[in-house]
Amino acid sequence: MTAPGWLELVVQRAPELWLRTGEHLMLTGASTALAILIGVPAGILASRTPRLRGPLLGGISILQTIPSLAMLAILLAILQTIGALPAIIALTLYALLPIARNTLTGIQDVPGEVREAARGIGMSGRQQLWMVELPLATPVIVAGVRTAAVVGVGIATLSAFIGAGGLGQFINRGLALSNTRLILLGAVPAALLALLVDASIAASAWGLRPLRRAEAGGLTARLRPVAVALPGLLVIVGLVAWASGSPSGAGVIAGDGPRLRIGTKNFTEQLVLGELMAQLIEARTGVAVERRFNLGGTMIAHGALISGGIDLYAEYTGTALTTILGRQVVADPGRVFEIVSGAYRDRFDAEWLRPFGFNNTYAITVRGADAEGHGWQRVSDLAAEAPRLRAGFTSEFAERPDGYPGLRRAYGLSFAEVRDLDASLMYEALAQGEVDVICAFATDGRIAAYDLQVLDDDRGVFPPYYAAPVVRVPALRSHPLLPEVLGLLADLLDDETMRRLNYEVDATGRSPRQVARDFLAAERLLR
Repeated sequence: MTAPGWLELVVQRAPELWLRTGEHLMLTGASTALAILIGVPAGILASRTPRLRGPLLGGISILQTIPSLAMLAILLAILQTIGALPAIIALTLYALLPIARNTLTGIQDVPGEVREAARGIGMSGRQQLWMVELPLATPVIVAGVRTAAVVGVGIATLSAFIGAGGLGQFINRGLALSNTRLILLGAVPAALLALLVDASIAASAWGLRPLRRAEAGGLTARLRPVAVALPGLLVIVGLVAWASGSPSGAGVIAGDGPRLRIGTKNFTEQLVLGELMAQLIEARTGVAVERRFNLGGTMIAHGALISGGIDLYAEYTGTALTTILGRQVVADPGRVFEIVSGAYRDRFDAEWLRPFGFNNTYAITVRGADAEGHGWQRVSDLAAEAPRLRAGFTSEFAERPDGYPGLRRAYGLSFAEVRDLDASLMYEALAQGEVDVICAFATDGRIAAYDLQVLDDDRGVFPPYYAAPVVRVPALRSHPLLPEVLGLLADLLDDETMRRLNYEVDATGRSPRQVARDFLAAERLLR
């Protein structure tokens, strides 16, 4: 990756970069403001009530021990909605500790003789707090606010996993596509934003300090109001960027009528399918499409669908059967589709449309040279060697009943080590010898690109995984042409075609948007 290439990407994505920066500022600003409103009174309460001090600060401290992604997932399950609300609540909870603790520390550090003097002139407890203690504690409190805001900028990048937007969108896409330039497009502005937020709060605190007599009437006096206003100006910039709406290709495409929200999980094939559906709908109906891509894993995408956070996304029949419905593996593809479509209609008020045509089953995969050297052709061939092999699985596969647990039960496999790997990193880790076995996806173009060998699932652990659009019934009522339009993709994408489209993204560096557009144009589906 060269600097000019990255700068060129910045210029190309400038409209979206502006929007995502605004979203990031709004997430950080809203959560920091809420944390101040809660944390400062909590610190004051702790200073006034020693018996509550330990439990109060202890409870707030416990929140810091919960990993950020886990906190987002918990709030997502509780609130049953994706987007800004759970993200702001999570960021607020993480910002509480430095603000509450610094408020307590600042008040406790007020000299005793100052308190005595305040009482000596007849001040009440409330007057002492507002006129003496808080003004003297302000520098310490501001230090806590600065810490909370900077930490908030960093954690806000994870909010993109639940569809809250922000600069994490670029990082998510970069991870999904193994694209370092995209990762930097999110990470570098986030780092600069953290510095800017910290500097603006520090400047505001400087502007609020009492003016020395020597500074009166000079440049310093004139600059102080500007310094005080800097955080507010930053929030206004964020509001303007956020209110400017999505640029073309970033989120919402202009059009008449109600918007249709399309979601995806966070790997290449899902991004390609999301673009295929979005572009076809835009071209054939003129409906405004909002792209809510890179939504963590299966349960986040499914939760977003049933809560109304998205209207449709592409799901796999085997995943729906075993992971979402908790049913036993069924080998017949038609029967699996019949089970999941009926259950979704009854339980989730959602409809499965006609499948795209390919079966993206899990594929236990090894290096081609190892398969040839050991004579591995079937998964059962690994049983004798498994105690000496290192496996690299996605975190979802490691826990799913149709994943590693099912593999252990059916084949008796017990690997020497099992690592959780991001789907975008598995193939390279296998090719470079970091692991010996991975849970590849059958339609992934990197299998051929890295000269890997798929082993035959000779005991039928994995059910059929035919991909199809899953749509909320209310969305079908609002957009009755959806089955007809998306039906144009039905049976159009066989395994080889999907593998080629994935390869164009993963191996050649083309964007899912470009790959989808070229495919639809070649099939003459765009108008």
